Amino acid sequence: MTLTVRRVVTGHDENGRAIVLIDEISKNVVQTRPGAHAAVIWTTEGFPVDNDGSADASGRKVGTTLDNGTVFRVVSFGPGVTPRNHRTDSIDYATVLSGEIEMELDGTSVHLKAGDLLVQRGTIHNWVNTGTVQLSESARNLRRKHRCNRLQAGRYR
Repeated sequence: MTLTVRRVVTGHDENGRAIVLIDEISKNVVQTRPGAHAAVIWTTEGFPVDNDGSADASGRKVGTTLDNGTVFRVVSFGPGVTPRNHRTDSIDYATVLSGEIEMELDGTSVHLKAGDLLVQRGTIHNWVNTGTVQLSESARNLRRKHRCNRLQAGRYR
């Protein structure tokens, strides 16, 4: 199983004009357990978020979460992924991009399929792929906005 994710990150040039800063296949794919791969697409730290600068925030060292910040990642669960019941101190917004997957909770489960949206509010859970096709869990198609500082990169529209 492999995880290939194209990420496009915008920013501003020295004149404040909108540009594409990064357009690439993610390079930071890691295997988090047998059958699961993940790539951090972007992170932020602090609120309001600072959108100035051109540093690639996907390389910031993060755990499952980032204190006083956000982590935008794509996770892929292959058939027979190794179970891992866990809880995170976070609120997770996820979109199932392809396939189907079970999210087990305490004594129950919910079946999710491509296009389903999930708000995971710090409950103990486990992802189970009982199928034969690769699945993805991601907030990639879900837009989550946080208040940001006014840009200092030239003009402001």
